[in-house]
Amino acid sequence: MILFMLRCADGHEFEAWFRNNAAFDRQRARGEIACPVCGDAGVEKAPMAPRLARAHREPSPPSPAEMRRALQELRKQVETNCDYVGPKFADEARRIHRGETEARGIYGEATPAESTALADEGIEVASIPWLPPNDA
Repeated sequence: MILFMLRCADGHEFEAWFRNNAAFDRQRARGEIACPVCGDAGVEKAPMAPRLARAHREPSPPSPAEMRRALQELRKQVETNCDYVGPKFADEARRIHRGETEARGIYGEATPAESTALADEGIEVASIPWLPPNDA
């Protein structure tokens, strides 16, 4: 089946389904296609963009096991590429922000109040769930 956008001589546009292009031509030649607005049988195909059928599926959320693996990989990346500053995280983040020390990725501990204060000062911080590095 194919959907055509059709137009009558008065400019009314409408859609109609046909088995194929030849079926449209046969029905039009016999005057079997008429405008639903005015009844005019002098219809032509109107320009239209193709409508491609696509399966619309919502992505499924990750499983708990996939989430756990992703968080473990995140921890591995942080530990490999960032400096651990322990409980002095907030102080070190401020020194980096002010240009008092080398700019680099850091991780450590901060209280919720310290994290809020850093964010209020325009210092980007993020808390991540710190899972054990493996299932052992």
